[in-house]
Amino acid sequence: MSKKVLIPLAEGCEELEAVTLIDLFRRANLDVTTASLTSESTVLCSRGTRLVADANLQSVIEDDGNKEGFDLIVLPGGLPGADNLNNDKRIHQLLSEATKAGQYIAAICAAPRVLINNENLVVKRMTAYPGALEHLDTSNIELSKEDIVKDGNIITAKGPGTAMDFALELIEILLGKKARKSVEEPLYRSSI
Repeated sequence: MSKKVLIPLAEGCEELEAVTLIDLFRRANLDVTTASLTSESTVLCSRGTRLVADANLQSVIEDDGNKEGFDLIVLPGGLPGADNLNNDKRIHQLLSEATKAGQYIAAICAAPRVLINNENLVVKRMTAYPGALEHLDTSNIELSKEDIVKDGNIITAKGPGTAMDFALELIEILLGKKARKSVEEPLYRSSI
């Protein structure tokens, strides 16, 4: 059975991050569901790109096939996308349930602010887009300048420029190095 991944798409999300994650996860044959926060399937991203979600979040939550949860929930960043995710109680509920079930949670760019604002998540170390967490209490969190930080089952990344490495790292976490290599090699990245 393939691993299940949920990518919530909020109005104002960073399209480069969202599309990169979706594309590479599907290349790895992960079972990816994109979900809009509203009843509309079309989501207007931060740079004016429109993405069509697979479903809306409420229908994903109500789907009996998702009662076991997702192996990974990934939050794309961008503004106001990250704030829209943060303001949605269902997102916080899903993250809390994922934490209790020992599932993976990942956030990139400004989306780590959602993790900080969830009272059920314990984050000791993370990274985020520079300045994205300025107005939040991060006194109990070690903020790293690294591109990608793994803290237990929580993985964070810095921003759009790290999206491909972030997606590949998440593939490796879920499926192993062989799966990562099978996705990465055909991309002809100069770093491999």
